[in-house]
Amino acid sequence: MKERITLLTIIVSLFILLYFFQNNMDTPCALMTILVFMIAYTAYMQIAFKHRVRKQRKHPVEKNYNYKPYVSILIPAHNEAEVIEKTIENISQIDYPLYEIIVIDDRSTDETLKILEKISNKYSNVKYFSRTKEAFPGKSAVLNDALNIAKGDAILIFDADARVKSNFLTELIPALEPHQVGAVQARKVIINREQNFLTRCQDNEMALDTHFQRGRDSVKGAVELRGNGELIKRAALEGVNGWNINTVTDDLDLSTRLQIKGWDVRFCPDVCVYEEGVISYIPLLRQRRRWIEGSIRRYLEHFSDVLTSKDMSLRVSLDMTAYITEFILPVWVVSEILIQSYRFIKDDQNWILSSMALSTLMCVFFFVALYYSLRKYVKLKPKENIIQSLQTCFYMVVLWFPLAIFIIFKIIFMKKDMNWDKTNHGKAKVNDKIVSLNKEEMIKKEEKKAEQLENI
Repeated sequence: MKERITLLTIIVSLFILLYFFQNNMDTPCALMTILVFMIAYTAYMQIAFKHRVRKQRKHPVEKNYNYKPYVSILIPAHNEAEVIEKTIENISQIDYPLYEIIVIDDRSTDETLKILEKISNKYSNVKYFSRTKEAFPGKSAVLNDALNIAKGDAILIFDADARVKSNFLTELIPALEPHQVGAVQARKVIINREQNFLTRCQDNEMALDTHFQRGRDSVKGAVELRGNGELIKRAALEGVNGWNINTVTDDLDLSTRLQIKGWDVRFCPDVCVYEEGVISYIPLLRQRRRWIEGSIRRYLEHFSDVLTSKDMSLRVSLDMTAYITEFILPVWVVSEILIQSYRFIKDDQNWILSSMALSTLMCVFFFVALYYSLRKYVKLKPKENIIQSLQTCFYMVVLWFPLAIFIIFKIIFMKKDMNWDKTNHGKAKVNDKIVSLNKEEMIKKEEKKAEQLENI
């Protein structure tokens, strides 16, 4: 009920704002105000990033490779017989001296448990346990159970389809060292990018997310955890009483609660975790539906805490507020176009062409951000970059706009449910060579590490 009332208040305020704009000023001016704000904030993040890069070049801050907390790697697995063995084989090759792997069989009905029994005899640092059918469902509950037996001062979460390079922890751990940092997120990459149109768009979407996450990190804003490849201090976890079992997006909810308590969440674009992209539309729709609903609900649930927190920094609070608009924007744009269309049909004064033109400019804004992201992180040639940026813009409009509107409608008018809508793994065409460091790379990494240690 609290979430419903909060969302209704926001929606009513939105329509009052629209009414005010339409009756006291030209609607295009209102649309332009929103667009200018989006561009200005993005430019601010980009300038902050460039400034940090220049500062780093003049006064390099070396990673402290002597910081080596014991790490518990937690891997929840519900019906993951297709992928869990290869995932554990990959994770077990991490080149880090102090870690354990705990795999949680979450009420699986396939061969997952038998595979874990076999693998645990092969790897001495791999543990597993199985949850009963009566256990509370959901990833958050799984992780809370595993935390009770984990030994680590830092907790690393992987999905059952994760792949990483052997230096993953070595490069990610130093970012967790500062006392105010509660968690660190690695960059997510789709390992089966070239399997089909959807997987390619998902990887492009991840590149765009990397661009914005990096920007938020540069301004010390509200960086978000992404579930796969997130590293969290145990002290920070315990400070927020672990994971929230009443959310469908454990990662986003945890990000917000950590920031409310004053913990920083940082982003490392140079350390990657590879995962399978969803290969067909309906499962992708279900996955994104869960992501959007979980993201909106966590904002609504913690809305008052965000406004009243004495520990959250002003920059995080403002950044979080700015990003709430990404879910309100689809409703705002569609409502505006419908209102202007109605006025056009009634032959009243309207700004339908201006509204549609400025809505198109918003799409151009995201196209430019995509183009920059693909150039930097996917390394596409200019012509191919333009084509894929256009394709991904279309993919995001078709996917995110209807879902965001539906989820807002669902929260207001429908009963809350905890349907997990698990993403099925094992259907992707995975090339494990992508995540293997070759001999030359390993030698360069070791030489660089030795040089840095000498300078400390």
